[in-house]
Amino acid sequence: MKRLIMITTSVCWIMVAAHGMAETGDPLAGQKKAQICGACHGADGNSIMAQNPVLAGQVPGYIAQQLARFKSGARANPVMAGMAQPLSEQDMLDLDAWYSSQVAVERELSGDDLVLARAGEKIYRGGYAPLSIPACMACHGPAGYGIPPNYPRISAQWPEYLESQLLAFKSGQRASDVMGPISFLLSAEQIKALALYMSALH
Repeated sequence: MKRLIMITTSVCWIMVAAHGMAETGDPLAGQKKAQICGACHGADGNSIMAQNPVLAGQVPGYIAQQLARFKSGARANPVMAGMAQPLSEQDMLDLDAWYSSQVAVERELSGDDLVLARAGEKIYRGGYAPLSIPACMACHGPAGYGIPPNYPRISAQWPEYLESQLLAFKSGQRASDVMGPISFLLSAEQIKALALYMSALH
């Protein structure tokens, strides 16, 4: 299993190198452009609604990348498709710079959620050998901070949002050559446990 984790980590870094790091934008310009985004994602990117992702502290390059995918239709979302259409590449880079410079609010778990999260911890840190599922931390990091620009930060995210995205990858509703095959093998209970654990990483 350790060898599998090391191989997966190497693949992640190779993919990052192949794609290259995203160009940088202007965070101050991004702050002004983000005013309309604040209704759903919060003024500083800390969403107060579980269905909307936290953007604060996201890895540089990832938000710009996803906005481009929304605009092109490569990532399907009727709300975000409309929001992304008028954005230029510079707009996306500026928004990316603003949100990646903000601080995400850490989450804490308690009670039954904490118990279930322990099961998620085993998969996140060690994978799931019976189905050859690699450790999630190989690409998202031990603390869930991600690897720019392709592997997002998942710590401090809403657990409900993480669960919904893993289920979308599992069903094929959200396409990903990496996450699709992994999520497809996970049960709904494993996905819920992972979502809870990842949200509370710090």
